[in-house]
Amino acid sequence: MKKVLMALTALLLACAAQTLWAQEQPQPAQRNPLASLPWQMGPDTVKLGDRASLNVPDGYAFLGPAGSRSLNEILHNPPVHADVYTLAPKNLAWIAFFSYEDIGYVKDDEKLDPDAILQSYRDGTESGNKQRRERGWSELNVLGWSAKPEYDTQIKSLAWSILLEDAQTHEHVVNYNTRLLGRHGVMDVVVVTEPQRLATSIADFKSALPGFQYAAGESYAEYRAGDRVAEYGLAALITGGALAVAAKKGLFTVIGGFLVAAWKFVLAGFVALTAWFKNLFKKKPQAR
Repeated sequence: MKKVLMALTALLLACAAQTLWAQEQPQPAQRNPLASLPWQMGPDTVKLGDRASLNVPDGYAFLGPAGSRSLNEILHNPPVHADVYTLAPKNLAWIAFFSYEDIGYVKDDEKLDPDAILQSYRDGTESGNKQRRERGWSELNVLGWSAKPEYDTQIKSLAWSILLEDAQTHEHVVNYNTRLLGRHGVMDVVVVTEPQRLATSIADFKSALPGFQYAAGESYAEYRAGDRVAEYGLAALITGGALAVAAKKGLFTVIGGFLVAAWKFVLAGFVALTAWFKNLFKKKPQAR
């Protein structure tokens, strides 16, 4: 994987966005890899599987599962077997990934221990880095919380943010995570952006999130006695379920394999977007 400087990211992503949405595309030899993805432009209402829907505002773009798989390959994210959906503003200031976990109704009466959860991330990252080395990708370091886990009891939403570092370039990237609790499972949402853009990117993302809604019969408030209940609680939503297993064994370390293919955490490949555009935008693209 080519190494890039985060100092160039904002400029190059801006150029990338101009080319991505331009009417006239570059020649095939220089084609922006994002431009060939099957983007659906807002305003539009799209389905996130059969569990939920999302209103895509004007100025934003959406990818279904096939396009999202191609995007994750471009971003050097490990493959995932679940369907993933993508939302992004046209300027590519951030990218949000949606996926549904059919794990049952998650009880929200658990007290969170941020220190233990963070340690589990650090331990699990070692396993994730093994796969990244095999693929020739940069390894990751967990620097700490950018925002500690917080649960909103009103909208049944769990949110947190982790600060990551490219082990070789020492450049930083932030993953902002949200879990939207439903009756039969949880919608995972991960927003990837640059650390210096975090506040504005998350504010922009939250302005689009009210367009999300569960289908009839799928909301958290529609739980009924006899519905399947998840085997773990809020903490395990942050660590992909591995923490629940570890807790039963009295362990919070050596989590192991959950980060091997945990795309919802290993998303530092967002930085690699700049590599695709490093030599592509020597000339100013034509305006749309």
